[in-house]
Amino acid sequence: MRKKKVKAKKSKKISRTKPKKRLAKKARPKARARKVKARAKKAVPKKTTETKPIAPPGVSLQEIGIITHYFPKVEAAVIKMTKGFLSIGDTIFIKGHTTDFKQSVESLQLEHAPITTAEVNQEVGLKVSSRVRQNDVVYKVVS
Repeated sequence: MRKKKVKAKKSKKISRTKPKKRLAKKARPKARARKVKARAKKAVPKKTTETKPIAPPGVSLQEIGIITHYFPKVEAAVIKMTKGFLSIGDTIFIKGHTTDFKQSVESLQLEHAPITTAEVNQEVGLKVSSRVRQNDVVYKVVS
């Protein structure tokens, strides 16, 4: 018995594009220098001074802390108390790059336990009505 020879199927050639030619060694540093100069022009200097928010007449603001974390599902923020104190019923003003709102304090927690007053050097949880961000400043409204 004779065995039949099986012809191998020709595989399709994959068309590949030619790799881009590299610049000549002498031209490379100039091209990089142009890119660096272009990036330097686009850079915008950061704002270094934080301005205190404008309060309505007859009302003064006292800085009491900064936001260190925000929990979006439960709409709660962690405040690091730096000055003064905060208690339930006080009105606070939160100011940041994109944050700017006023609310009254309804809930305060320290290590998952409800408290009535927060003091300096404590990190307390606070229920907030709007989204806040890290490093937003918290002011207490003093009338």
